[in-house]
Amino acid sequence: MKETNQPRGPLLTGFPPVADERCRILIIGSMPGKASLDVGQYYGHPRNHFWRLLYTLLDGGAPEPSYEARIRFALSRRVALWDVLRSCERQGSLDAAIRRPEANDFERFYQRCPYIRFVFFNGSASEQLYRRYVKPVEKDAALRCYRLLPSSSPARAMTFSAKLEAWQPLREAWLSGAEG
Repeated sequence: MKETNQPRGPLLTGFPPVADERCRILIIGSMPGKASLDVGQYYGHPRNHFWRLLYTLLDGGAPEPSYEARIRFALSRRVALWDVLRSCERQGSLDAAIRRPEANDFERFYQRCPYIRFVFFNGSASEQLYRRYVKPVEKDAALRCYRLLPSSSPARAMTFSAKLEAWQPLREAWLSGAEG
């Protein structure tokens, strides 16, 4: 995520947030990977554990095959999805290759979704980018609880069961306040 003499790669643009005013939980990634950008879907890589984790933790059973149904499921559980970056230059999918990052407008997002109380970072890169580009200008940060989760990406070498255990705070947040 530093400026170097390496090739920068193409300018990539992320997705709009998946959210509505009822959401109480926000899961933040860094920037969609190549496979996700290619299919136009959050967590679109077939080996990414995200949707399986979300459905398992939030009592959804097996993930729906349709992306639209998955989005409806997340929103029905009052879970919003977004990425820290609106755009960047990157070769491939690795966060370490991100150059010239530009952050999304979280101030406007939190105004649109005022009930967000739990913010989960899907991987350390999203947390680092958020703390660098969003946190310094964020208002009302004290109203939210922030938590780092291991990345659901296939690049993160953890078994599904280990990720499921590490993602339990998401379930706890959902049970404690996301439903009420």
